[in-house]
Parts: sequence; C-alpha cells; structure tokens
Amino acid sequence: MTAPLRLGTRGSALAMAQSGQVAEAVTAATGRPVELVEVVTAGDRSNAPVHRLGVGVFVSALRDALTAGTIDFAVHSYKDLPTAAAGGLHIAAVPARQDPRDALVARDRRTLAELPPGATVGTGALRRIAQLHALGLQLEVTPIRGNVDTRLARVLGPEADLDAVVLARAGLARLGRLDVITESLDPMLMLPAPAQGALAVECRVDDQDLVELLAVLDHAPSRAAVTAERAFLATLEAGCSAPVAAYAELAEGETGDEIYLRGAVISPDGTRDLRLSRTGTPADAAEIGKALAAELLELGADSILGHEGHTGPGTQQFGSTE
Repeated sequence: MTAPLRLGTRGSALAMAQSGQVAEAVTAATGRPVELVEVVTAGDRSNAPVHRLGVGVFVSALRDALTAGTIDFAVHSYKDLPTAAAGGLHIAAVPARQDPRDALVARDRRTLAELPPGATVGTGALRRIAQLHALGLQLEVTPIRGNVDTRLARVLGPEADLDAVVLARAGLARLGRLDVITESLDPMLMLPAPAQGALAVECRVDDQDLVELLAVLDHAPSRAAVTAERAFLATLEAGCSAPVAAYAELAEGETGDEIYLRGAVISPDGTRDLRLSRTGTPADAAEIGKALAAELLELGADSILGHEGHTGPGTQQFGSTE
C-alpha cells in the first residue's frame, strides 16, 4: 500500500481549507493519498502587526519542515513567500488562481461608496490602508489582525466595533463565505497584493518523482501572472513597510495571449500614488514585471520606498491571506 504524502500546512481554518483542497486535487489527479500535517509558524504565535513581524513569518517553519524531511510538500498563500529563492526547494505547482480582488464586508450591506465620512474600516495590510486613504473618502482606517472569523466578528458579531473590514476575496471563497461580501473591489480602486489569490505548492528540488507528480496541478496562466507580479515586487526591493500592489491579467491579443500588468507604489497616507501598466507575452512575464518596476522607480517610487524602509531584495512580507 502506498504511504500517504505528508502535506505541511498552517493550522488556521483558511490554511487548512486551502491545503485540504490541494490534497483532494492531488489524490484525484494521481491516486496518491495525502495527509495534512499541521506546522505552527512564528506568525501564528504572535499578535504583533504583520508588517512588524519580519520576513517569511508564515513560511519559514514550513520550509524548515520540508528541508528536514518531516513533510513531503507544503502549500503556501503565494503572497506570503519572500521573493528570494529558497535553496533546495521548488515551486512545483501554481494551481488555478482564485479571484485576486479585495472584498469589503460592511454593516448594513453597504458598498465602499456608501460608507459615511468617519466610518471605521479595519484591515491588516498597509497596501490596503494606503489605497483607502488615497481614495479620499475620509474613512477612519484601523490596522487589525486575526483569522478570517476574528476579523468578520469585528463587523458582523454581537460585539462589532467596526463599520467594515477589507479582506482577500480568495480567502472568503476558500472558506465558503462569499455570502458575507458586500462589494468585491474593482482593481481600479484597490489593486491587489502581488500573487494575491494564488497558492504555491512547494517541495524539495531533489524529490524528482514528487516534482513531476505535483506538476499536474500547475495552471500556466496563473503561474505567468504571478511571475510578472513577483518580478515587479522583487525589482522594487520593497520592504515590509512599503505598500506595493500589482495585478497581471492574461487576455487574447492580436498575435496570441498577452499579459496586462498594473503596478502601484503608494505612500501609507495615500498622498503619493504612482501607478503604471505594461503589456507583453506570457513568455516574457518576468521581464514585464522588471520593466514596469524600473519605470516606477524612474518616476520616484524609490523615494516612497526609502521613506518606508527600503530593505533590499527578497525581503517582502505582505502577511497572511487572512
């Protein structure tokens, strides 16, 4: 009898849900049984704001377990991964990406435009805080932490103390909670984090049998989009305090598929908001991201990043999907 593959995952409801979905997909595609192995990360043990926790706080323990051989593969929210490559490890698959938009959950089913001046909106991401300020809606934006249920309770629970929260739509979808969304935010208003909505299925590079087995889950359009977004992020060398956003879409062009990449760097108070876009072929995804970042740097994005702690390549940490 074939031994189950050991899939490492964080223990939150969202992490367990998305890992469970990957496990089911692996078994359906290959016939191999998969068991979930919970791994506690540094980010799970801390209540500090995400942007103060450091690099890879939701990732490093899983990667340590992979390297040690106590698990066979891991599932990450791709936006949690630092852009620097991890030695000896390989992203074997990027499954089809969930809708990467941010979602508003508000009292009385209000949309963002219907929130009155002074309404309190909670979110854990500086990227979202910066863009909410940039909209000029006179909202009171409050940093929050916690899993999805904890955040929703701040709006929908009996002791609710906020008028709205902004979460990743993908996390709500994976938990079967799309019913609570009052508005899926147009990327023109709220550009997502690089790789938001995407998962990374990671294993050891020397486990070639598993590399080949997991490759069946890979979704080429999702991988190309994420590659462009993360190349943009890496080229900016943005630190964990820098609100950086990017969203790549694939569409049919005159000569085949094209990537349309939008990127932004926004000061936390929303007073400086630099946005550009660029197109190219999926084969050039990384180069598109690098070129768009270079254009924004020429426009002064480095001064925004520098004010917020320019820390060098591979140090990005945008926090858990939750």
